[in-house]
Amino acid sequence: MTHAQMGVLMKNRISRIALLGLTATAALTLSACGSSAGGDAKSGDTDGGITTVSEGKLTVCSDIPYEPFEMLDEASGEPIGFDIDIVQAVADDMGLELAVVDSSFEAITSGLFGTDCDIAASSITITDERKQNVDFSDPYYNDALVLIAAKDAGITSIDDAKGKTVGVQAATTGAVYAADNGLDPIEFEDSGQQILALTAGNTVASLGNQSVLKFAIKGNDDFVVVEDIPTDENLGIIVPKGKNAEILAEVNKTIKRLTDSGELAELEAKWFEGK
Repeated sequence: MTHAQMGVLMKNRISRIALLGLTATAALTLSACGSSAGGDAKSGDTDGGITTVSEGKLTVCSDIPYEPFEMLDEASGEPIGFDIDIVQAVADDMGLELAVVDSSFEAITSGLFGTDCDIAASSITITDERKQNVDFSDPYYNDALVLIAAKDAGITSIDDAKGKTVGVQAATTGAVYAADNGLDPIEFEDSGQQILALTAGNTVASLGNQSVLKFAIKGNDDFVVVEDIPTDENLGIIVPKGKNAEILAEVNKTIKRLTDSGELAELEAKWFEGK
């Protein structure tokens, strides 16, 4: 991610914070189809009788940026990424237009996003704690944690990171793991800020999902992978607890279709391996 792109993304933080108040006007709504997601916010029924928050659209909350799961295309400003491709497939299967709302991860995992969105997709690890607030789809990706550090920081293990400036994203499994293992991490609202702090030298290490942090330092010799942490995290798409069961069933249908056809593996290769 370029510093110019990060500058654009940082400006979006103001509306992200306001989203916690759950006002529809506070969210930055983006269309993953290249068209405006504006217009009336009234709910409507799909052809199959499923009610969505906005007529003719599947509205998805996502914490942007979280590369390569979700990000803004530098040229077009449209949301792209692994998660975006999956929810686009869900919308297509349902015969709906996709609209993406930039939300905070805290609002997503608390389940409060349901005021503005039908579902949420943002590299969300399935945990028992989160199941108290949201209902998960079938898993669509398996991930783990990693500790990365500046090459000259002298960090070769988790223990070496104790007492050092280690960045994590707030409300994530990485933040929980850091606290549980004796670190005193600095929390950032999103992974963009977390990674920018590392590259700017404000932190000397970062702990988080392998898929995101390894992607962030790919080809950059200034940083090293210190330790892979096999946490066996399954990711799922969510709806608010006890709500949108019919939409969740449609999500599961699409995940199964993509898996059975091999398209999901192709998307993984596209976004994680650059193929």
